[in-house]
Amino acid sequence: MILVTGATGLVGSHLVLHLLENKENVRAIYRNSKTIAKTKSLFQLYNKAAEFERIEWICADITDVPSLELVFENINSVYHCAALISFDPKDEDQLRKINIEGTANIVNFCLANKIQKLCYVSSIAALGDLKEGETVLNEETEWNSEKYHSDYAISKYGAEIEIWRGQQEGLEVVIVNPGVILGPGFWDSGSGELFTKVKNGLSFYTQGATGFVSVNDLVKTMIQLMKSSINGERFIIIAENIGFETLLNTIAKSLAVKSPSVYAKPWMTEIGWRLDWISSTLFFSKRKLSRAMAESLHRTDLISNEKIKTQLDFEFESTLKYSREVAVYLKKQLFSGF
Repeated sequence: MILVTGATGLVGSHLVLHLLENKENVRAIYRNSKTIAKTKSLFQLYNKAAEFERIEWICADITDVPSLELVFENINSVYHCAALISFDPKDEDQLRKINIEGTANIVNFCLANKIQKLCYVSSIAALGDLKEGETVLNEETEWNSEKYHSDYAISKYGAEIEIWRGQQEGLEVVIVNPGVILGPGFWDSGSGELFTKVKNGLSFYTQGATGFVSVNDLVKTMIQLMKSSINGERFIIIAENIGFETLLNTIAKSLAVKSPSVYAKPWMTEIGWRLDWISSTLFFSKRKLSRAMAESLHRTDLISNEKIKTQLDFEFESTLKYSREVAVYLKKQLFSGF
């Protein structure tokens, strides 16, 4: 049986669906029964409601060791997708607890239960830092601890260290570092929130760029890596590098709404994140624009996907084509109400 953590999120729910379609037996953990509704809604969106009933759900928390005791019974492989994604500095402690300590717990249980293989979903945020003269980020780019990194990036990098510890102790592992993950069903977080904002009339755009990948391509590469003999390696999972302006315009056109028309220059977002910090401090509100987020909106570093394409002979689908498909799902979900 296969264990999936984070099955109530974008990646985990799509992974579970793909595994079930491949006739695998899947056990998934959840913390709150209300979160399962999102996964069920996603299966309904794909007209796969019957498959949803095959999931074996167990209430557990990756930061609560006793709750994990029963989870690993009769498990032979693990996909660790659970994580906290936040660029709010106020969440530093939670990021470390969930992403680093939680991952350490999963590794320890994998070792104790002699799990065959573990796949960990990291992030391009945990990649290294380009040196002077370098132009392309890849799996070998070294992390520079003296450079500024968001708390989220540090937590994912720390989680990877726990995965490598597991490998040193005899656990077979693979790490995937996806870029921005596009997919339907989770419209209030991640890239889903981007689609929602465009639909609601997003005014601003930047001229930065980053690597994007469809959630389907991500889970396909994860499954292929787990079925392969590959061990102790990490892989960047992106389809291509795309400019934010290009993606936003594509989404807007697909939703038949106005494209963002105001260019947010670097100095504007720099002022913006400082004002947001003042506002969140005075009113105890959630950060909407952190320093890390503001800087990422203008970054144009190229990210390489050559390693995964070469080792798996994998062909990615077009980012812009898939973004149009996600927009169709958004309109479908809004119309149907589920």
